[in-house]
Amino acid sequence: MKKVLVTSRSFGKTSDQPFEILKGGGLEFTLMGADFNEDAFAEAVPDYDALIIGAHPFHPEDMERCKKLKIICKHGAGLDNINLEKAKELGITVTNVPAMNSNAVADLAFAHILNSSRGISQANAWVHQGQWKTFIGRDVYGKTLGLVGFGAIAKNVARRGRGFSMKVLAYDPYLKEVPEEFGEYVTLCDLETVSTQSDIVSIHVPLTDETRNLFDKTVVMGMKKEAFLINTGRGGIINEKDLYDCMKAGQLLGAALDVTDSEPIQKDNPLLELENVVITPHIGMYSLEAINAVGVICAENAVKKLQGDTPAYVVV
Repeated sequence: MKKVLVTSRSFGKTSDQPFEILKGGGLEFTLMGADFNEDAFAEAVPDYDALIIGAHPFHPEDMERCKKLKIICKHGAGLDNINLEKAKELGITVTNVPAMNSNAVADLAFAHILNSSRGISQANAWVHQGQWKTFIGRDVYGKTLGLVGFGAIAKNVARRGRGFSMKVLAYDPYLKEVPEEFGEYVTLCDLETVSTQSDIVSIHVPLTDETRNLFDKTVVMGMKKEAFLINTGRGGIINEKDLYDCMKAGQLLGAALDVTDSEPIQKDNPLLELENVVITPHIGMYSLEAINAVGVICAENAVKKLQGDTPAYVVV
């Protein structure tokens, strides 16, 4: 019987459907997400025919030892933890699940926009501490929203922004014009225009060599002092030391991060000292609906590949 190793903690969390698909395909599976250990993973993975992987790294040297491995299914969209060139060299198919979680992540991004602007987290903390006092926030309605990247998630954030009568500026070097749907309220701009002219900047690009430290001290210091910076993309796109230094210097009203350079975030990360920085533990895709859909597609792809069929969303 062919075997599947599952290292995503959230696979099958919201329903048994993904497990039933694996069983129906005649596959045996092992769950390693809840108590994941990198050394144990490296030792175990060569024995498996398929891998449904979470966010942890899959080092090239470990991949080379996997003589049976036919497919790596990313439980999500981001592929920065998988060496695609090595997978291609070894003839291992890699799939992901793009756009399936785009509404869930867009919801969280906009929740961070509202929370940062109105100080909901801070006001709630005060009440729990016995302090009943006023937090004077900022309106979101009618403001300028800057989107870095204009893929599926960013488009959904733009749609939410339109409901708040926001003007939307978007930077995407791979896009020559916005789709017709967005023509009335989204303007394509360069990164400098988006970062300097927006009241709220929301990041929606993958982590690549080009985007790492994209928001460094120069870019952040060029933003409006009254602006908010939101990142539900990937940690590493914002240089966290530069962000801390800029905010300590009075730049930006606030920031909200669902992703950090190191996850879990290091306990001594100075951003944790700042009340106007809200940090959530990479929960963007974690809605009941999105998690189940992603799990189903990963399970289906593992079954298809091991039965000789073509899986969906093949990257390499």
